Amino acid sequence: MSRINIFLLSGLVLASCSSNKQPKEVEINDSTTPLHLLQPDYTTPYKVLSVDSVKADIDRVFSYIDSVTPARVVNEEDEVIDDLTNLPDDAKLNQGTYRLTSYEWGVMYMALLDAYNTLGDAKYKDYVSDRIGFLAKAAPAFAELASRTGRHDGQMRQVIAPATLDDAGAMSAAFMRAAMADSTLKIGDIIERYYDIVENHTYRLADGTIARNRPHHNSVWLDDMFMALPSMAARSAYTNDPKQLDEAARIAGLFIDRMWIPEKGIFRHGYVEGLEQEPSMAWGRANGWAILTMCQLLDAMPENHPQRAKILSTIKEHIKGLSQLQGRDGFWHQLLDRNDSYEETSATAIFAYCIAHAVNQGWVEAVTYGPVAQLAWEAVASKINDKGEVEGVCVGTGMGFDPAYYYYRPVSVKAAHGYGPVIWAGSEIIKMLNSSYPRLNDSAIHYYNVDPEATVPIFSLDENGKATEVLH
Repeated sequence: MSRINIFLLSGLVLASCSSNKQPKEVEINDSTTPLHLLQPDYTTPYKVLSVDSVKADIDRVFSYIDSVTPARVVNEEDEVIDDLTNLPDDAKLNQGTYRLTSYEWGVMYMALLDAYNTLGDAKYKDYVSDRIGFLAKAAPAFAELASRTGRHDGQMRQVIAPATLDDAGAMSAAFMRAAMADSTLKIGDIIERYYDIVENHTYRLADGTIARNRPHHNSVWLDDMFMALPSMAARSAYTNDPKQLDEAARIAGLFIDRMWIPEKGIFRHGYVEGLEQEPSMAWGRANGWAILTMCQLLDAMPENHPQRAKILSTIKEHIKGLSQLQGRDGFWHQLLDRNDSYEETSATAIFAYCIAHAVNQGWVEAVTYGPVAQLAWEAVASKINDKGEVEGVCVGTGMGFDPAYYYYRPVSVKAAHGYGPVIWAGSEIIKMLNSSYPRLNDSAIHYYNVDPEATVPIFSLDENGKATEVLH
């Protein structure tokens, strides 16, 4: 039976009682009680958020990832090696729980840099400088070790000899952003190795669209919008040359042309050149990578950029489509348009960030989409456990053409894909809270552009946006 919290007690009629009688139990009905103000049993918290609570959630995740991603070199006996100038043959990067050199941790580095810029907490930026600085310091010794022994450390190979877009794309963007944020980092040679893969050794279709030859020849993965294009945008800022941003924007338009499903307002995950009918599995996290890419490109573009209108129009339609598919508890589903697929945390976190970011940038209205972003954050926060692990995250996923593949992908707290997006989402939600006025009105969350200064649970607004009491 539902818990009932009654906000207004003045409407209750209490039976008189004497010292010998118990109070008469009064029926709760529309005459005795304002039923519309009864508190529902929400599964996900539904309330006005506090900045402190969001910051506490971010910091719980940060404390966890900081503790399980040490920056050190060890030998086969797990003894720490301090001298990185002459490594023994059995030297290796301490594995930790999550790889410091993976594309998921490229996402983490970028998320932490943005969180620092938004919240001003130096520990986020220090983590990035510490881990990236460590990798740069260790790289020459591991390159010499590989040359001497013919053996590559699994993680350091991605730094000293990147070979694929997964190795280089997100890390390239993260390293360039880190270098621009911290001039003490000496990582220029690593950046050039990474970016050479993005620019010169990534497979493309004839028109330049980023592609792969799996699972079929000339397959386009929506994920690769994020793997390549934010790096190209960062390159333009890093080198003060707009050409790479222009090319990123052009390729983004090609992805939109191929992958957008206009009647649903979302993207398909995969495309195979030459098919008469394209597969249309709308995987959640791939849609997340797409909208995150559009956010980063719009952030980098001048207002008069020739591709800006197309990307801005698409992101608005994407947010509209996503809002119509959000579940009752704030999550989005593994397959966005199939609500019997499971609720997935990493996609929900990315959407929370991107929708809040669009609100903060003025691309969409806080009144319409502030509540959507907030509910998404509440959903994400419910998946941060006491240790700071993020639950409900789909593991790495390729491209499938049938629903079963996506429905049954495992979830794990060890899937690194969820952690950067949670940091990103929380910091952007705080920024949105600080620039808008979320209030409960008739028990519903509403975002206001000015403080309504409400003192009653139900209120109207006057012409100045201030609350006026509703009599009923």
